[in-house]
Amino acid sequence: MSTDPTRAAPLIDAFGRRIDYLRVSVTDRCDLRCTYCLPKGFTGFEEPAHWMSHAQMLRLVGLFVGLGVRKVRLTGGEPLLRRGLTGFAAGVAALPGVADLALSTNATQLADHAAALHAAGVTRLNVSLDSLDRDCFARITGRDCLAQVLQGLHVARRAGFAPIKLNMVVQAGVNEVDVERMVAFSLAHGFVLRLIEPMPMGDTGRAAGLVDVTALGRTLAQRFGLIPQLPGGDAGPARYWTDAAGRMSLGAITPLSRHFCATCNRVRLTVDGTLHLCLGQEDQVPLGAMLRAGASDTELVAAIRCGIAAKPERHEFDTRPQKIVRFMAQTGG
Repeated sequence: MSTDPTRAAPLIDAFGRRIDYLRVSVTDRCDLRCTYCLPKGFTGFEEPAHWMSHAQMLRLVGLFVGLGVRKVRLTGGEPLLRRGLTGFAAGVAALPGVADLALSTNATQLADHAAALHAAGVTRLNVSLDSLDRDCFARITGRDCLAQVLQGLHVARRAGFAPIKLNMVVQAGVNEVDVERMVAFSLAHGFVLRLIEPMPMGDTGRAAGLVDVTALGRTLAQRFGLIPQLPGGDAGPARYWTDAAGRMSLGAITPLSRHFCATCNRVRLTVDGTLHLCLGQEDQVPLGAMLRAGASDTELVAAIRCGIAAKPERHEFDTRPQKIVRFMAQTGG
């Protein structure tokens, strides 16, 4: 890998935001079909021949880490469907400078992989869980596998993951009534519950009914005796409330009603090596294509810097909701 000293300068975009967080989609495939993410019968996945190998992904991640990225999240699709993920995670965790390695998962496969992932250096888990009602879960995801997800959570806790964040995409008229039960469940098990507005990506995302999760969070905080939590640590874009003992936190993530673009510190790398600079814009850098064409590290670093300099100020989901036609799983969570 190149030792070009210019790589030491951090990634700062045109709006003064330091980019130190990389999300890497290791696959766009998923074993669920959540109604707000992928349409039923969708087959437009990236061809495996175009996927980056683990070695290619690790090379690109290493370049980003050399440019000051400190947080890396492995996403999908469902990342646990990608063979060899644990070995890749260990390679990322071993990169000098990586301070935080996380994984987003639907947890259907988590029971089989949790211990190995923890041993490989994955430090945090975000688990997608939209309902504790078996029928509602099946309607949202297209599969009756809630028991597998709950087993995965149990095994992950036993493996040493703590805290575990539960991401609940709240949809009006779908699972809104399940939120209180989710709060009680999280309190009982020490999970962090984050209520999330659906992202209007593709037809499926735009069809999801919007709920004011901040107002909902305030109501639930009052009901369960939670107090506002000061921002800090790995809070990211969420606003949090916590119980007095600090056992559980309730968060609200509001990319539409109260967007957090001014503090955005992340970019996303897809399974084919495309760098997306904003979920709500089309700006991208074809790093994977460059790598496969024989680009040097110096050339890849120059392309990364050029892309970061062009990172948009904010998404346009509220003003141009039809703009993004790709689905969430195609970009990475």
